[in-house]
Amino acid sequence: MAENLMIRISVKAICDKKAQREKIAVLTAYDFPFARMFDTAGVDMVLVGDSLGMVVLGHQSTVPVTMRDMLHHTRAASRAVKHALVVADMPFGSYETPERALRNALRLIKEAGADAVKLEGGRAVEKQVARLVKAGIPVMGHIGMTPQTASGLGGYKVQGRDPKQAAQILADAKCLDGLGVFAMVLECVPSALAAKITRQVKCPTIGIGAGSGTDGQVLVMHDMLGIESGVRPRFVRRYAELEKTISRAAQDYIRDVRSGKFPSKAESFE
Repeated sequence: MAENLMIRISVKAICDKKAQREKIAVLTAYDFPFARMFDTAGVDMVLVGDSLGMVVLGHQSTVPVTMRDMLHHTRAASRAVKHALVVADMPFGSYETPERALRNALRLIKEAGADAVKLEGGRAVEKQVARLVKAGIPVMGHIGMTPQTASGLGGYKVQGRDPKQAAQILADAKCLDGLGVFAMVLECVPSALAAKITRQVKCPTIGIGAGSGTDGQVLVMHDMLGIESGVRPRFVRRYAELEKTISRAAQDYIRDVRSGKFPSKAESFE
């Protein structure tokens, strides 16, 4: 593992994993310490997601996240990463036109150190994706349940259960694949649909709430680590309960300060 971590993962390496039938592990990170820890652990991609609006900044959705927010957090995460591919979300309102999309994508890559960008939507953002790919910018797609437009989809719920909607999502996937995205996120879609899309597109698919038939998986770090964010989606598996651990540590510290046990003589200067 240590030897592999000396090699920076490329977009081509991510694409090759599909042909080699190697699963792709993706986690979100929004700052230097967590990006460093996940990178050292061997994650394939670090996604600086606009989910930071909800889990870091305290918003009720991802919509209020700005380019300034994304640049700030992408800079911090990218400074830490030596191995993984860094993908930055383009926030709501940053890619309404191909020209605006190109300008903001270039900022995330040139100013903030991202290796690639992610846009939500399928055929609706066809011109934007085509413009970025033409400019040589690696693009990750995102279809199914798209958080930036969740209110228009009826909220945060599974998409593609009825045949018509499933056909639309499949068409979006094929459109993005044809445009040359290097990967795409499938969020909150039925497992069978996700598996079907995965078989029919050339690029790797990264699932979140899309079953095990995709080429990889992504989770929001706070969900995976057991740090409360107000919701607990069914598709999340918690690998730690850091909320409880951190709360206990804070309580122990407060107790020691109030009782005079901290700092001790060993923790003080003569």
